[in-house]
Amino acid sequence: MPPVTEMQPSASRTAASPQAERVLVLDFGSQYAQLIARRVREQHVYCEIVRHDISAARIRAMAPRGIILSGGPASVYEAAAPQCDPGIFDLGIPVLGICYGMQLACRALGGTVGQAKAREYGRAACEVLASDGLFAGVPRHTEVWMSHGDQVDRVSADFMPLASTPTCPLAAVRHAVLPVFGLQFHPEVTHTPAGGTMLGNFLRGVCGCSGSWRLEDFAARTIEDVRRRVGDDRVICGLSGGVDSAVVAALLSRAIGDRLSCILVDNGLLRKNEAAVVIEEFTNHFRADLHVVPAEARFLDVLAGVTEPQEKRRRIGRTFIDCFADEAAKVTGAKFLAQGTLYPDVIESGAAPDGPAATIKLHHNVGGLPDDLQFELIEPLRDLFKDEVRALGLQLGLPERIVWRHPFPGPGLAVRCLGEVTKPRLDTLREADAIVIEELERAGLMRKISQAFAVLLPVQSVGVMGDARTYDDVLAVRAVETEDFMTADWSHLPYELLARISTRVINEVRGINRVVYDISSKPPATIEWE
Repeated sequence: MPPVTEMQPSASRTAASPQAERVLVLDFGSQYAQLIARRVREQHVYCEIVRHDISAARIRAMAPRGIILSGGPASVYEAAAPQCDPGIFDLGIPVLGICYGMQLACRALGGTVGQAKAREYGRAACEVLASDGLFAGVPRHTEVWMSHGDQVDRVSADFMPLASTPTCPLAAVRHAVLPVFGLQFHPEVTHTPAGGTMLGNFLRGVCGCSGSWRLEDFAARTIEDVRRRVGDDRVICGLSGGVDSAVVAALLSRAIGDRLSCILVDNGLLRKNEAAVVIEEFTNHFRADLHVVPAEARFLDVLAGVTEPQEKRRRIGRTFIDCFADEAAKVTGAKFLAQGTLYPDVIESGAAPDGPAATIKLHHNVGGLPDDLQFELIEPLRDLFKDEVRALGLQLGLPERIVWRHPFPGPGLAVRCLGEVTKPRLDTLREADAIVIEELERAGLMRKISQAFAVLLPVQSVGVMGDARTYDDVLAVRAVETEDFMTADWSHLPYELLARISTRVINEVRGINRVVYDISSKPPATIEWE
């Protein structure tokens, strides 16, 4: 999905727009808006996220099969609350409102919304009152995920209730005449077990979608669009060792062949031996025009004394682009810069300057770009989620050792080295992180865990090693399991494995005398610590 602008052109949008079936998600600021789109795609229906205030006339011109109104943090009765064009309810296009979206639809069609007597956050027992249509195939008693302080007090006589919870009599509704439905809970999250069935009923039973969209179609159209956009020019692609940049390189190699120049900025923030692995893979496997920029000293210099996470990301982003500009001067005909930005990056970075989504953190791909950027950006993966990127990588012929590598943040170890970033601290973290990954691989857990890494804390604790007192750093180990990286649960690693990791780190890595395990989930925590 493109960023939440009404019709901002991008390579990915152009490539994917001519779908015969399309559903629009109107974004009212929910961090789950992109998750809704992902769930729709799992039903093989193409989906785009657009601004909440897109006009009804524009929607009519786009001819979607359905419209989904996302949740959001505001209250619909507040003066500054984001609204939609009420004309969308007169288009005859099926509408599904989720949480805030349901409240907005019901209010626009004669109902009222107020503060709930009992706020609901988390799992709730739901009773289905009408076991057909939206709830066909859903058990009468099912579990749903609630996250709201407001709820619909009253609906007009044209609405009928479809489901309820003990504290929310109107947990689901539908309009008797218009194709308008509302769910107070979130069907898009895995904590609503029958949510996929509900969305499938809406897409197929209500919207009449056949489910013919495939990722292969996306790849073919994106390759075609890149060829058309690039023409005879050359594209520079940054390689980081991660799956995202590798898939971008593979996609561009398929599209433009030898007019792709890859640049690896060895910024000193990579994992142990990562630069050497990248050089070997992309020299032998792709036989790419690979440029390696030794820039460790440059990055350490701009990070000296910086402890604030967002500032770290900004400085890394600016320096990253500067390194590209310096190296690009040596590449004749370079007009485009390709990046492995994914859609969660776009949403979490608040990339739309006037969009409703809150910024959680800056990603160097999208958050630190200077105004005088000398390249046109190509971000062919910004419509995709991580699981889709992996599937695309396999389709493009990338080896599994690249495709299944755990995600690595654009700013690298700088955001896993909390506090000031120095070479000694990075070296310490690199060694400890390598032990964590090595032990997980030995245990056969790397494919079962979505992301695992070590974090060096700016905290010292007292210890005893031999007969001597120590006052050294604390290392946190983080391992999570997730389907979408928008929500995540901590991995319940075996105690024996955690013990081996702790013993090896403390014995083998000088400067660490304590290892702790992070057992927080997302939300409320994020996966990365910074």
